[in-house]
Amino acid sequence: MTKPFRLPDPAPYRGALPDAVDLAIIGGGIIGITTALYAARAGLSVVVLEKGRVAAEQSSRNWGWIRMQGRDFDEIPIMQEAQQLWQDLDTDSNGAMGLRSCGVTYLARDAAKMDLYRDWLEKAKPYGVSSQILDRAQIDQMLGTPKGDWIGGLNTPTDMKAEPDVAVPLMGDLARDAGAQIIEGCAVRGLDMVAGKVAGVVTEAGKIACDQVVLAGGAWSPLFLRQHGISIPQTSVRNTACATSPVSGPEMTCAVDPDFAMRPREDGGFTLAPSTDTDVYIGPDVIRLMRWYLPFVFSGGFKVSLRPPAPKHFPDALFTARRWNDANETPFERMRILSPKPDMKKVAATVKAFNRAWPDTAEATVADAWAGMIDVLPDVVPVVDRVEKLPGLTVATGMCGHGFGIGPAFGRILADMVQGRDVGYDMTRFRLSRFSDGSPMVPGPNV
Repeated sequence: MTKPFRLPDPAPYRGALPDAVDLAIIGGGIIGITTALYAARAGLSVVVLEKGRVAAEQSSRNWGWIRMQGRDFDEIPIMQEAQQLWQDLDTDSNGAMGLRSCGVTYLARDAAKMDLYRDWLEKAKPYGVSSQILDRAQIDQMLGTPKGDWIGGLNTPTDMKAEPDVAVPLMGDLARDAGAQIIEGCAVRGLDMVAGKVAGVVTEAGKIACDQVVLAGGAWSPLFLRQHGISIPQTSVRNTACATSPVSGPEMTCAVDPDFAMRPREDGGFTLAPSTDTDVYIGPDVIRLMRWYLPFVFSGGFKVSLRPPAPKHFPDALFTARRWNDANETPFERMRILSPKPDMKKVAATVKAFNRAWPDTAEATVADAWAGMIDVLPDVVPVVDRVEKLPGLTVATGMCGHGFGIGPAFGRILADMVQGRDVGYDMTRFRLSRFSDGSPMVPGPNV
């Protein structure tokens, strides 16, 4: 099996460390790259510092959905902007991102699930979504008469998909063309703080002066924040996925049922994944944060399996350092790319469920399999906010598996945020302080 992210050789993003920039971005995933793109287009001098390779972690390992459907209601207007930005970025890349408006369909086997879909749709209607309730006959017409035992579903025909391991590096090229510098293989060890404010970043290759920093470190963000006295109840879960060989059968659409999720690929195959089955590696932070996640676990919407202790050098491994001296090697250098092993039993079960629904796909083989670590927060909503205790630092993390689709809009928002501009939305829902100001947790929709 090959990795989901095909590393170009040689690495495309190298160069000497700049002495000073307007904005330093920690993390070369979709959030960091699009922040750099829009900040550079606004005239800022920008550097993206990536400890490994651009998009080599979750940004290349996700399902590839760009969906409005099922979103938290505060995310819907931002997602509407994201879908437009996706189209613009694909045009800028000469249509090479694999972007398609193929729709997303949630499939239900019982009336209770259909009631959840109807409830979400009723609340989402004021935003002008294209979503619609389907009966079984409409599902058969849309999906090529599958054999699944569904009674109906929820469909959003304007939702999209793209190829993650292709699209994000192309966005990196656009950011570079706009003037942003991207440096791979360069970990940021910490912030350079002067008089209580950000004055720069300390990297493994030296310091860069700047008064604005965006942290978009995904699964690594809590480790970095803790080094500077900021605690956030983020953990990571493993999700396994696979790609099939080219097949005939389902129509070209994204869909999910209780057993599997699917996304058509540009190579004629499908990306498949367990729909709600995730793994949590036991580690010190998982144990410490358990109280935050018990309501989520007991909600019944997701299957969460506890696994043995986190592998060596993972963010929550037993002996991963939680404190360090910026002059010495850090956890970010000890694991350049977070690449968990896929659960091949889950791959087999997922492919089997897919084959049951579309028997014509039984001849398909598993061409690839991988796993990624998804950064999650207890209410399944990200943090996108300035860090008041560290003036000059802005954090975007906890994307909860939804960051690929909404990424360009959050990148645009972050670029305006660091410039002190009006971002165009009420960002209260995404504030960092919700985990410390006594506010009750308000989970996002579980549809």
